[in-house]
Amino acid sequence: MNLIQLMGACEIGLIYSIVAMGIYLSFRTLQFPDLTVDGSFPLGAAVCAACIMHGIHPLTATLIAMLCGAFSGFVTALLATRLLILNLLSGILTMIALYSINLRVMGGRPNMSVSGDQTIFTEFFSFLVLPSLSASVLALLLIAFIFFVATLLFLRTELGLGLRATGCNPKMARAQGINDKRMVQLGLSISNGYVAVGGALFAQVHGFADVTMGIGTIVFGLAAVILGETLLPTQKIKQALFACIVGSIIYRIVIAFALNAHEFGLQSSDLNLVTAILMVVAMQLPVLKRHFKITA
Repeated sequence: MNLIQLMGACEIGLIYSIVAMGIYLSFRTLQFPDLTVDGSFPLGAAVCAACIMHGIHPLTATLIAMLCGAFSGFVTALLATRLLILNLLSGILTMIALYSINLRVMGGRPNMSVSGDQTIFTEFFSFLVLPSLSASVLALLLIAFIFFVATLLFLRTELGLGLRATGCNPKMARAQGINDKRMVQLGLSISNGYVAVGGALFAQVHGFADVTMGIGTIVFGLAAVILGETLLPTQKIKQALFACIVGSIIYRIVIAFALNAHEFGLQSSDLNLVTAILMVVAMQLPVLKRHFKITA
């Protein structure tokens, strides 16, 4: 794997680090297995691409994509908390509905190109006098850091503590006067808003949005979270969020390295197979880590 491939893997890893932070909020903080993310990721890309194609400023387009993603998470939360549909099924239903909505957003086409149009990278990061790949990696690193700080500050507020309490013990949270249903709605809205931003950034970096680009988003996000938690300490919130970023980058580098290991006979079409295998390995790492601690 050469330097360009390594930088490309870091670029995608930084995009998905925002997705991983969103999945951390739903999966770890709220203990809510949310499959909406497989639909909200392409939703963010589709909305952002459509807005840019219609002449809307890329930053505004990204914010609109974030709001649309947040609304999709809110719908999932309503299905789970108001209609009392199973959490997992609520996410699946919203994800299925988003497939048709994404096609609508892109005018009935399965994909949409934004190549050659203005993006937040050309608007705000043109001062980085570096090769385009290096500049985009630095820009994404800054964006990931902004989301890291924003999430950390939010989870330390009274509202954030209520969100964490709801995920930890809903009955105790209700006893303390916390509206757990509203906390779930808030948490899933923020989570899917983050995922939609990841989709919007992906569309602007790679120049296209595709209706199928969200397949496996939940798998990748969970693998990044689990891998980061295994490799780094996560006793504190800031450590857990930082682990999401590191885990996402490492996971993407490992995938890139595996697909470029031609001696194993792997091809780009084997991406889903490699992803599944690495997901199994990532989920077994905590077990192996505890085993070696016990035996030591």
